[in-house]
Amino acid sequence: MKSMLAPSMMCISLDKVVSSLHIFEQTSIDYLHIDVMDGLFVPNLAYGTDYIRQLRSMTHIPLDLHLMIEHPEKKLSWFDIQPGELVSVHPESTQHLHRTLQAISDVGARPMIALNPSTPLNVLDYVLDNICGVLVMTVNPGFAGQKAVLSAIRKIADVRSYLDEHGYPQHMLEVDGNVSFDYAPLMRKNGGNLFVLGSSSALSPKVDLLDGLNRFRTLVT
Repeated sequence: MKSMLAPSMMCISLDKVVSSLHIFEQTSIDYLHIDVMDGLFVPNLAYGTDYIRQLRSMTHIPLDLHLMIEHPEKKLSWFDIQPGELVSVHPESTQHLHRTLQAISDVGARPMIALNPSTPLNVLDYVLDNICGVLVMTVNPGFAGQKAVLSAIRKIADVRSYLDEHGYPQHMLEVDGNVSFDYAPLMRKNGGNLFVLGSSSALSPKVDLLDGLNRFRTLVT
């Protein structure tokens, strides 16, 4: 399965959004990762409906929406989710996981399950037919710039084995959290194929964006 990149827009300052999008389009970035946080499910706030709507009008790159919000099934309509977009929800965030995943599918988007570092794999047992992939968090969600939870990096391999053994080798395996230049080769070796880029790699203010993207691609190809 080919590797794909999803830069985290949370790590791009507002004054660099336009220039960054231009580079992302030039380099055929696969998705733009959008962290949606409500201050309840995670102790932070980010991105709102207006920002997401404006971003869609600025680029043809599809969005990868990571919903870190309570009761997402009641709020999906707020985000005007578009066909082909990825939408990840946490099983702990809703009492009606199947209903939430089906609602995402009903608008033509691609539902994903997001796993916190301590979330067990068995939450996937009865939803594999309802998702297109799994997002493995290698940090506890809510803030950029955290150190990776090392056991969660090992978990990437466990999720890949789980999906393959259950007959879903086509499901994507997204990795989010300290996806650094140092960790990227191991994350790829463990089975990750969609990587959320942040301040520990290509989106670091100390790294030229184009050079960083090219360097990261060589590490996960």
